[in-house]
Amino acid sequence: MDKRYLRSIRLLAECMQLFEKSSAKRVKALGLTESQFDIIATLGNTKGMTCKELGEKTLITKGTLTGVLDRLESKGLVQRERGEDRRQLFVKLTPAGDTEFKRSFPEIVNQGRVMFSDYQSADFDALEAQLIKLKNTLS
Repeated sequence: MDKRYLRSIRLLAECMQLFEKSSAKRVKALGLTESQFDIIATLGNTKGMTCKELGEKTLITKGTLTGVLDRLESKGLVQRERGEDRRQLFVKLTPAGDTEFKRSFPEIVNQGRVMFSDYQSADFDALEAQLIKLKNTLS
C-alpha cells in the first residue's frame, strides 16, 4: 500500500507541475504573472468582488494578494473601491482589465484544450470522478 500510495501521489504532483509549467509559460508570454492572470481570470465576467472573496477563489494568500493587486492597479487593469461597508475593499476589472481578460483567458483555455485533445468524454468523466473522490477524502 505504501509504495502504491507514494507512486500515486508522485504522479499527481508531476501532472500538476507539468500542467502549471506549460500554463505559466503561456501566461508569461502574454506579459502576466500566474497570480496576475489568476486574478484577472477570476474577476472576468463578474461585477467584481471583495478582497476576501477574491482570496478564497484564487487561493492567493492575503499578503501576496495585496502586492499582486498593487501591480495590476499600477498597470491600470484593476481598481479597488471601498464598499458600503467601509471595512470592505471591492476589486473589479477596469475597461483595460476587461480587454486583457478577453484577450488572455480564451488563449489560456484553448491551450488547455490542446493539452487534453486526446481525452474523450469518458476520460473526463473518469478523471473528474477520481478527483472529486480525492477532494472529498482530503476535505
